[in-house]
Amino acid sequence: MIRFVLNVLWLIFGGGLVLFLGYALAAALCFVLVVTIPFAIASWRLAVYSLWPFGRTVRAKSGGSGVATGLANVLWVVLAGWWLALTHITAGITLCASVIGIPFGIAHFKLVPAAFWPLGREIVDLD
Repeated sequence: MIRFVLNVLWLIFGGGLVLFLGYALAAALCFVLVVTIPFAIASWRLAVYSLWPFGRTVRAKSGGSGVATGLANVLWVVLAGWWLALTHITAGITLCASVIGIPFGIAHFKLVPAAFWPLGREIVDLD
């Protein structure tokens, strides 16, 4: 029940809806450019995770990632990952400045590794 309440508050006050729309727009643009479809899938995964983050976490995919995934992640970091991670860090620090915003700041910090290095990761439930 607490996770549900936190997710609803995150959606309204923590930036969840804005993050979802931003990541979904980026995914749509990447789908249009056929070469960037792997980035679109990663961006969509981040959009869904940022919409409802409490009760889920990010982990490396089982079986490991290949060299192509690593090179694509490097390209992602240069083009978008660095700025996305920096935005989440800034929002997390800002939200942690108030006692009420601490859970939302922690959620932003949970999004940092996924935003920085999204390929080769998966979103899983904590239960």
